[in-house]
Amino acid sequence: MSAERGPEGGALSYVPARGGVAALRRAAADCQGCPLYANATQTVFGDGPAHARTVVVGEQPGDREDRAGEPFVGPAGHLLRKALAEAEIDEREVYFTNAVKHFKFAPAGKRRIHKAPSLREMTACRPWLSAELHRVDPELVVVLGATAGKAVLGSSFKVTESRGTLLHIPVAELPTAAGTRRDGESPGRGLVATVHPSAVLRAPDRAEAYRGLVSDLHVAARFLE
Repeated sequence: MSAERGPEGGALSYVPARGGVAALRRAAADCQGCPLYANATQTVFGDGPAHARTVVVGEQPGDREDRAGEPFVGPAGHLLRKALAEAEIDEREVYFTNAVKHFKFAPAGKRRIHKAPSLREMTACRPWLSAELHRVDPELVVVLGATAGKAVLGSSFKVTESRGTLLHIPVAELPTAAGTRRDGESPGRGLVATVHPSAVLRAPDRAEAYRGLVSDLHVAARFLE
Protein backbone atom coordinates (compact mmCIF):
# COMPACT_ATOMS: atom_id res chain seq x y z
CA MET A 1 0.00 0.00 0.00
CA SER A 2 1.23 3.48 -0.80
CA ALA A 3 2.47 5.58 2.09
CA GLU A 4 1.04 8.74 0.51
CA ARG A 5 -0.87 10.75 3.10
CA GLY A 6 -4.57 11.19 2.45
CA PRO A 7 -7.33 9.17 0.77
CA GLU A 8 -5.08 7.72 -1.94
CA GLY A 9 -2.61 6.38 0.60
CA GLY A 10 -5.13 4.92 3.03
CA ALA A 11 -4.58 5.01 6.77
CA LEU A 12 -1.05 3.65 6.69
CA SER A 13 0.77 6.96 7.04
CA TYR A 14 -1.39 7.94 10.04
CA VAL A 15 -0.51 4.87 12.14
CA PRO A 16 2.19 5.70 14.73
CA ALA A 17 5.19 3.41 14.81
CA ARG A 18 5.35 3.44 18.61
CA GLY A 19 2.98 3.50 21.54
CA GLY A 20 0.08 1.38 22.63
CA VAL A 21 -3.62 1.44 21.90
CA ALA A 22 -4.01 4.91 23.41
CA ALA A 23 -1.48 6.28 20.92
CA LEU A 24 -3.35 4.59 18.08
CA ARG A 25 -6.63 6.09 19.23
CA ARG A 26 -5.19 9.61 19.38
CA ALA A 27 -3.70 9.28 15.91
CA ALA A 28 -6.85 7.78 14.41
CA ALA A 29 -8.88 10.82 15.46
CA ASP A 30 -7.22 12.78 12.63
CA CYS A 31 -7.31 10.02 10.00
CA GLN A 32 -8.35 11.06 6.50
CA GLY A 33 -7.18 7.85 4.87
CA CYS A 34 -10.41 7.36 2.92
CA PRO A 35 -13.32 9.67 1.96
CA LEU A 36 -15.60 8.36 4.74
CA TYR A 37 -14.11 10.80 7.27
CA ALA A 38 -15.71 13.75 5.49
CA ASN A 39 -19.34 12.90 6.38
CA ALA A 40 -18.87 10.99 9.63
CA THR A 41 -19.13 12.81 12.95
CA GLN A 42 -15.85 11.37 14.19
CA THR A 43 -13.52 8.40 14.13
CA VAL A 44 -14.90 5.53 16.21
CA PHE A 45 -11.84 3.63 17.37
CA GLY A 46 -11.65 0.42 19.36
CA ASP A 47 -12.35 0.36 23.08
CA GLY A 48 -11.50 -2.00 25.89
CA PRO A 49 -8.51 -3.27 27.88
CA ALA A 50 -5.18 -2.52 26.19
CA HIS A 51 -4.19 -6.20 26.50
CA ALA A 52 -7.58 -7.87 26.38
CA ARG A 53 -7.83 -11.64 26.05
CA THR A 54 -10.40 -11.27 23.27
CA VAL A 55 -10.79 -8.83 20.39
CA VAL A 56 -14.24 -8.62 18.80
CA VAL A 57 -14.21 -7.17 15.27
CA GLY A 58 -17.36 -5.81 13.65
CA GLU A 59 -17.98 -4.11 10.33
CA GLN A 60 -18.20 -0.38 11.04
CA PRO A 61 -19.79 2.00 13.56
CA GLY A 62 -23.49 2.70 13.22
CA ASP A 63 -25.44 5.90 13.76
CA ARG A 64 -25.33 5.80 17.57
CA GLU A 65 -21.67 4.81 17.62
CA ASP A 66 -20.82 7.67 15.26
CA ARG A 67 -22.52 10.17 17.57
CA ALA A 68 -21.10 8.69 20.80
CA GLY A 69 -17.59 7.96 19.51
CA GLU A 70 -17.66 4.45 21.01
CA PRO A 71 -18.10 1.04 19.35
CA PHE A 72 -21.09 -1.25 19.90
CA VAL A 73 -23.32 1.10 21.90
CA GLY A 74 -26.39 0.87 19.63
CA PRO A 75 -29.05 -1.87 19.40
CA ALA A 76 -26.68 -4.39 17.78
CA GLY A 77 -24.06 -3.67 20.42
CA HIS A 78 -26.52 -4.22 23.27
CA LEU A 79 -27.57 -7.52 21.69
CA LEU A 80 -23.94 -8.56 21.32
CA ARG A 81 -23.15 -7.79 24.96
CA LYS A 82 -26.19 -9.79 26.05
CA ALA A 83 -25.02 -12.74 23.93
CA LEU A 84 -21.48 -12.52 25.32
CA ALA A 85 -22.84 -12.63 28.86
CA GLU A 86 -25.03 -15.62 28.03
CA ALA A 87 -21.97 -17.40 26.60
CA GLU A 88 -20.12 -16.53 29.83
CA ILE A 89 -17.56 -14.24 28.18
CA ASP A 90 -16.77 -11.29 30.42
CA GLU A 91 -17.08 -8.14 28.30
CA ARG A 92 -14.66 -6.42 30.70
CA GLU A 93 -11.97 -8.63 29.15
CA VAL A 94 -13.00 -7.82 25.57
CA TYR A 95 -11.60 -5.16 23.23
CA PHE A 96 -14.31 -4.06 20.80
CA THR A 97 -13.43 -2.61 17.40
CA ASN A 98 -14.49 -2.48 13.76
CA ALA A 99 -12.86 -3.16 10.42
CA VAL A 100 -13.78 0.38 9.29
CA LYS A 101 -13.59 3.28 11.75
CA HIS A 102 -15.97 5.80 10.16
CA PHE A 103 -19.74 5.50 9.69
CA LYS A 104 -20.82 5.09 6.06
CA PHE A 105 -24.42 6.06 5.42
CA ALA A 106 -26.98 7.42 3.02
CA PRO A 107 -29.24 10.25 4.24
CA ALA A 108 -32.98 9.50 4.26
CA GLY A 109 -34.79 12.54 5.60
CA LYS A 110 -33.68 12.94 9.20
CA ARG A 111 -32.35 9.40 9.31
CA ARG A 112 -28.95 8.08 8.28
CA ILE A 113 -29.16 4.62 6.69
CA HIS A 114 -26.19 2.29 7.03
CA LYS A 115 -24.31 1.41 3.85
CA ALA A 116 -21.78 -1.43 3.71
CA PRO A 117 -18.18 -0.27 3.24
CA SER A 118 -16.52 -1.04 -0.06
CA LEU A 119 -13.44 -3.21 -0.47
CA ARG A 120 -11.40 -0.08 -1.12
CA GLU A 121 -12.61 1.55 2.11
CA MET A 122 -11.97 -1.62 4.10
CA THR A 123 -8.47 -1.91 2.63
CA ALA A 124 -7.72 1.75 3.35
CA CYS A 125 -8.67 1.26 7.01
CA ARG A 126 -7.00 -2.12 7.50
CA PRO A 127 -3.71 -0.70 8.91
CA TRP A 128 -5.63 0.43 11.99
CA LEU A 129 -7.08 -3.03 12.59
CA SER A 130 -3.72 -4.67 12.00
CA ALA A 131 -2.09 -2.31 14.49
CA GLU A 132 -4.80 -2.99 17.07
CA LEU A 133 -4.42 -6.76 16.77
CA HIS A 134 -0.67 -6.62 17.18
CA ARG A 135 -0.66 -4.19 20.09
CA VAL A 136 -3.52 -5.75 22.03
CA ASP A 137 -2.15 -9.23 21.16
CA PRO A 138 -5.27 -11.17 22.21
CA GLU A 139 -5.60 -14.91 22.69
CA LEU A 140 -8.78 -14.93 20.61
CA VAL A 141 -10.28 -12.91 17.77
CA VAL A 142 -14.05 -13.02 17.17
CA VAL A 143 -15.14 -11.70 13.78
CA LEU A 144 -18.74 -10.60 13.27
CA GLY A 145 -19.97 -10.95 9.70
CA ALA A 146 -18.42 -10.92 6.25
CA THR A 147 -16.66 -7.55 6.29
CA ALA A 148 -14.87 -8.26 9.57
CA GLY A 149 -13.93 -11.75 8.41
CA LYS A 150 -12.51 -10.50 5.14
CA ALA A 151 -10.57 -7.76 6.92
CA VAL A 152 -8.84 -10.37 9.09
CA LEU A 153 -8.72 -13.47 6.89
CA GLY A 154 -8.84 -12.15 3.32
CA SER A 155 -11.37 -11.79 0.54
CA SER A 156 -12.17 -15.52 0.27
CA PHE A 157 -13.73 -15.60 3.76
CA LYS A 158 -17.39 -16.66 3.97
CA VAL A 159 -19.35 -16.57 7.21
CA THR A 160 -21.55 -19.47 6.17
CA GLU A 161 -18.53 -21.75 5.73
CA SER A 162 -16.59 -20.72 8.83
CA ARG A 163 -18.99 -19.71 11.59
CA GLY A 164 -18.93 -21.52 14.90
CA THR A 165 -15.64 -23.26 14.15
CA LEU A 166 -12.42 -22.64 16.03
CA LEU A 167 -9.71 -21.56 13.62
CA HIS A 168 -6.09 -20.68 14.30
CA ILE A 169 -4.28 -17.72 12.77
CA PRO A 170 -0.47 -17.73 12.74
CA VAL A 171 0.71 -14.26 13.74
CA ALA A 172 2.99 -14.22 10.68
CA GLU A 173 -0.11 -14.21 8.48
CA LEU A 174 -1.39 -10.99 10.03
CA PRO A 175 0.45 -7.95 8.67
CA THR A 176 1.64 -5.20 10.93
CA ALA A 177 0.53 -1.70 10.10
CA ALA A 178 3.51 -1.47 7.76
CA GLY A 179 2.59 -4.72 6.03
CA THR A 180 5.57 -6.70 7.34
CA ARG A 181 5.72 -9.71 9.63
CA ARG A 182 7.24 -9.63 13.08
CA ASP A 183 9.46 -12.26 14.62
CA GLY A 184 9.44 -13.49 18.20
CA GLU A 185 5.70 -13.07 18.79
CA SER A 186 3.25 -15.62 20.11
CA PRO A 187 2.74 -18.55 17.69
CA GLY A 188 -0.86 -17.78 16.86
CA ARG A 189 -4.33 -16.77 17.91
CA GLY A 190 -7.64 -18.53 18.03
CA LEU A 191 -10.40 -17.17 15.82
CA VAL A 192 -14.15 -17.75 15.85
CA ALA A 193 -16.44 -16.29 13.19
CA THR A 194 -20.13 -15.63 13.62
CA VAL A 195 -22.85 -13.41 12.20
CA HIS A 196 -23.02 -9.72 12.96
CA PRO A 197 -25.63 -8.98 15.66
CA SER A 198 -27.34 -6.53 13.29
CA ALA A 199 -28.16 -9.56 11.11
CA VAL A 200 -29.86 -11.13 14.12
CA LEU A 201 -31.99 -8.00 14.53
CA ARG A 202 -33.06 -8.24 10.88
CA ALA A 203 -33.67 -12.00 10.86
CA PRO A 204 -37.22 -13.30 10.22
CA ASP A 205 -36.83 -15.59 13.24
CA ARG A 206 -34.87 -13.42 15.60
CA ALA A 207 -34.96 -15.94 18.46
CA GLU A 208 -33.41 -18.68 16.33
CA ALA A 209 -30.78 -16.32 14.93
CA TYR A 210 -29.89 -15.18 18.45
CA ARG A 211 -29.50 -18.78 19.61
CA GLY A 212 -27.09 -19.35 16.72
CA LEU A 213 -25.03 -16.31 17.75
CA VAL A 214 -24.83 -17.49 21.34
CA SER A 215 -23.91 -21.00 20.20
CA ASP A 216 -21.00 -19.63 18.17
CA LEU A 217 -19.85 -17.54 21.14
CA HIS A 218 -19.89 -20.66 23.32
CA VAL A 219 -17.16 -22.02 21.01
CA ALA A 220 -15.14 -18.90 21.79
CA ALA A 221 -15.80 -19.30 25.52
CA ARG A 222 -14.58 -22.91 25.52
CA PHE A 223 -11.35 -21.79 23.83
CA LEU A 224 -10.80 -19.15 26.51
CA GLU A 225 -11.31 -21.76 29.22
